[in-house]
Amino acid sequence: MKIQSTVTSFLVDNIDTDQIIPARFLKTISKDGLGDQLFYDWRYNADGSQKPEFVLNTEKAKKSQVLVSGDNFGCGSSREHAPWALTQYGFQAIISTSFADIFKQNSLKNRLLPVVFPKDAHLALLNALSANPDLQVTIDVEAQTLTWPGGPSVSFPIDAFAKHCLLAGVDEIGYVLQQEAAIAAYEAQRFSTLNTLA
Repeated sequence: MKIQSTVTSFLVDNIDTDQIIPARFLKTISKDGLGDQLFYDWRYNADGSQKPEFVLNTEKAKKSQVLVSGDNFGCGSSREHAPWALTQYGFQAIISTSFADIFKQNSLKNRLLPVVFPKDAHLALLNALSANPDLQVTIDVEAQTLTWPGGPSVSFPIDAFAKHCLLAGVDEIGYVLQQEAAIAAYEAQRFSTLNTLA
């Protein structure tokens, strides 16, 4: 699995989940429309019109699959709607120097890749983007690397099980369903053993 994309920069530290998706939008159990509500209070005026200067309202951002942000992204409450809103907008990966643990786990379960970058690599990427705003990065999930033209190959950590699910294109339930034959064989053997003991 590889993600090749331009990068949208939103360099704010400590972005919490209520800023990512305000609490008033959490009544839905559907992901539909959540991309329009992403960063709602920053993206829109009081009358509902878009703020043209806000980065996510630009044409470049709408085409990007990668967001680079400040430190401690996704802090606050554990709402799963936060990664839903980000993926519905079109992002497949978020780059930050650190993520809140619950947000990170929720993201991986919803096929949003949280890429933890060392501070020096984070700065190098920002400098490269400053020199070339249309810079494309390549994220190789299998190799666990992020690269860009003229830049280094930066390694990032990812939980082994989450990596397997991302590469296989399944969530946790999908993973269990893949084991259906083994589960059925175990249950048949267990049933046979119990009957023998009886």
